[in-house]
Amino acid sequence: MLRIYADYAEEWAVGFQDPASDWMYAIIDLHDRIIFYLIIVLAVVAWFLISSMLNTDHMAHLHHGNKLEIVWTITPAVILWAIGFPSLRLLYMMDEVLDPQLSVKVVGNQWYWSYEYSDYVDNGVSIAFDSFMINDADLELGDLRVLSVDNYLVLPINTSIRILGTSNDVIHSFAVPS
Repeated sequence: MLRIYADYAEEWAVGFQDPASDWMYAIIDLHDRIIFYLIIVLAVVAWFLISSMLNTDHMAHLHHGNKLEIVWTITPAVILWAIGFPSLRLLYMMDEVLDPQLSVKVVGNQWYWSYEYSDYVDNGVSIAFDSFMINDADLELGDLRVLSVDNYLVLPINTSIRILGTSNDVIHSFAVPS
């Protein structure tokens, strides 16, 4: 289920943008499940911490017990399995071996991106261009700060695309918004 008209990043937005692929729906679902487990762990740890600070006699029976040692050894292992197994399953399912219809080489540079459509070669020259952010002073009404560029990467929909990403200088984060 692909959505053509999905949203974009908004000011002061909390959460993810609307996904445009089923894989992103699965990633968001995995994120929500992990946050659920983390909230439970936070609540239990906070309860133990506050109880031990307020009433030391209440926690006096929680030392040198084999049952207690087993519980606080097994419980983190179960939580790690509950978080790790679905994430590994999703990672394995997303690693499809497809014959892509289009390959795009993306190179992250400091303050700009370089793109190359390596499948379209004419006389030994492929289509390549750089994409720079537009300065704040040059933004027009409706343009998004730090998201507007002079040359956009244009990709076809409903097409298997391989993106080969690398960097020339520092670690960059590349994403294709919905």
